[in-house]
Amino acid sequence: MPKGSLVRCWWCGDDAEYVRYHDTEWAVPVSDDRRLFEKLSLEGFQSGLSWITILRKRAAFRAAFADFDPMVVARFGTRDVTRLLGDAGIVRHRGKIEAVINNARTYAELVEREGSLARFVWGFAPERQAVRRRREDVPSVTHESTAMAKELRRRGWRFVGPTTAYAFFQAMGLVNDHLDTCFRHEEIAALRSRTTLPTSAPARPSSRTALRAPPARADALGDHQGAGHRRSSAPDTCRASGR
Repeated sequence: MPKGSLVRCWWCGDDAEYVRYHDTEWAVPVSDDRRLFEKLSLEGFQSGLSWITILRKRAAFRAAFADFDPMVVARFGTRDVTRLLGDAGIVRHRGKIEAVINNARTYAELVEREGSLARFVWGFAPERQAVRRRREDVPSVTHESTAMAKELRRRGWRFVGPTTAYAFFQAMGLVNDHLDTCFRHEEIAALRSRTTLPTSAPARPSSRTALRAPPARADALGDHQGAGHRRSSAPDTCRASGR
């Protein structure tokens, strides 16, 4: 098909890598735990940056974080943090690096209670899919993303605010925020209609005060706190931390 013949969402522009991401990944429903954990982690790294910056570094992030296998990342210790801080291929931010490791350690309890990360996050997917006709119609936060962020933070996760959560919703297909004029809107709607998605009501928060996590290495991290949220309505926008 000749270049320019397809109508796309505004945010991907004409950058080849961004267009490919828009055309093949964004809003495709995902139920694989490792890919969901990866996306939550990369959304945290995006704080203060644009998504294209993270996208261009994604291969390096995957290599540095054991392809975002949460059970492996949960065993990372201070030597791994030092290694990651010296890796020029990723975003070298101690708070964000330690947040990913912390979140991997809380992953095990979440899966124990919910069955999978997929069942947990899809339990927050909105019942109705809104149609976005203009870019102004695309929100940056919703009741559902706020609820998921609150529940994750209750369980000890870091760098997962309401705007981070909604960006995750958009990318992982919990919502179809392609504009109705975009050629991918109908394709994603059709894909969702024939895809069996994990559904479950989120479990009630645990009454336990301490989260159980996989055993860390002997050089385990200290407890460095961090919280980062942010953003506008689509991947091209930089996100300011703290929102």
